[in-house]
Order: sequence, then C-alpha cells, then structure tokens
Amino acid sequence: MELRTERLRLREFMAEDWRAVYAYQNDLRYLEFYAWEHRSEPAVKSFVQRFIDQQQETPRLKFQLAIVLPNDKVIGNIGIRKRELNVYHAELGYELDPREWHNGYAAEAAAAMLKFAFEKLRLHRVMARVNAHNHNSIRLLEKLGMRQEGRLREEEFFKGRYWDTLVYGLLEEEWRWRIVQSES
Repeated sequence: MELRTERLRLREFMAEDWRAVYAYQNDLRYLEFYAWEHRSEPAVKSFVQRFIDQQQETPRLKFQLAIVLPNDKVIGNIGIRKRELNVYHAELGYELDPREWHNGYAAEAAAAMLKFAFEKLRLHRVMARVNAHNHNSIRLLEKLGMRQEGRLREEEFFKGRYWDTLVYGLLEEEWRWRIVQSES
C-alpha cells in the first residue's frame, strides 16, 4: 500500500527503516511525551517489524506507514488502526522526526491518512489520543478538524508524574464538510 501527497510518500515499512526510526526516537524532543528515556536498537527493530508483520494480516486492520521525503528519507510514521473487522471507527496515530517539525509534513500525512480512512476503509469515526501537554500534536489534531471529546485525568504515569490524555474525534460527515469548504 502506498499513499502520495504533494511532498510525501506514505509507504509500507521495510526492515532497513529501523535506522531512521532509531535516530528520531532517541531525540530528546521525541522522548518528552513517552515513558522511555532511551530507545535500544532491538526495541526499535521490533517496533518496525510489528508494522511489517501487520502488512501480512488478513483481513488487515492496521495500516501504519512510513512517512518518506522525495529523497527516500524516512521522517516518521502514521497509521489508522481498527480494533476489530466489523467496526466503523479507528484510531489515528503518528510520530515525526523532531528535526522535521514545523514543515507541515505531519498535517499533510494526516490529511492523506484521513482520506484513506473515510474513503477507502469507509469509516464513520476516527479518534486520536494525545498527551495533554503535547501542544504541537494538539494543534495538529485541531487543524485537521478533530474535536476534543474528553480528558482522561492522570491516565499515565511516567517520568515521575501522572499525565492527562486528551481524546479527539472526527466524524466522516465533518471531514466531508471540511473538504467541501476548502474547495469553495
């Protein structure tokens, strides 16, 4: 599977992608909202292998794709994940190399993934979970038209403290309305 945007290619993961993922997952800016202090090579190889294994699942419920620049550099990943076959909702998840933040790549990739979710998978609802202190990610979700639907207070404990999680959602009809508005 592959999706293309104006500046990006969203493609299936390959085993050698672990090196790029390892580099950005060890950036302190990336690690800020994760329990990890450091990512090991075996852990990142396993992380990438999980996405490769998902490619072979039938029926396929999880579509986690590498975000790739025209020079074939992997700068992150993005995906839509259904929990069960006969449901019409899924979760959006993404991460981006901090060296590529503020270039609009995450928004571009997420817009393509939402289009795939609503048009190809025929989903009714897409949701996302975000650390309440991750303001960059919150801005991205809101830019995509997602609405905050809830706050899970002190849901996670890491780095010596409790963290709230925000839940965002977007309905297919809201997504279509935004597309129509942007075209007029």
